[in-house]
Amino acid sequence: MGNERLTYEELLQIFALLEKSSSLTDFHLKAGDIEIDLKMRRDEVTPAVAPLATELSQSGEVADSFAIDARPYTRAAQYPPGAVIVTAPMVGTFYRANEPGAKPFIEVGSRVTPDSTICIIEVMKLMSSIPAGAAGVVTHILVEDAVLVEADQPLVVIEPAG
Repeated sequence: MGNERLTYEELLQIFALLEKSSSLTDFHLKAGDIEIDLKMRRDEVTPAVAPLATELSQSGEVADSFAIDARPYTRAAQYPPGAVIVTAPMVGTFYRANEPGAKPFIEVGSRVTPDSTICIIEVMKLMSSIPAGAAGVVTHILVEDAVLVEADQPLVVIEPAG
């Protein structure tokens, strides 16, 4: 980050992201004159909900539970057999478009390729484009725009083409 300075709000955002992460145990940040080293003890490690693009069981049923902003999130849904769930690769803020007011990258019914951008996740003002990871049709968008998401949280369901 060079000689850039962190604002108090950015530092609070970093700590909020760290607090919400269930798998992070070590953290190092150096920004200008500020250097932070944190080691967190996690008494209970929860398993990841699903890998980045995971095929569901043949029954197409999935149920998961995890916390976002201290509110429990539970979902039990029926998806087509072989559907692909694209999950968040990191903790951050989910955006459906590249800027406020712009057309979303995808809508339910959109055709995507493995390289199609489905969303952006922002972490500390760094924007990361998230690819679909599979070719097909978007059947579900599971997250509202501008919401904080956990690593491995389901974002989008894609019915594979073919």
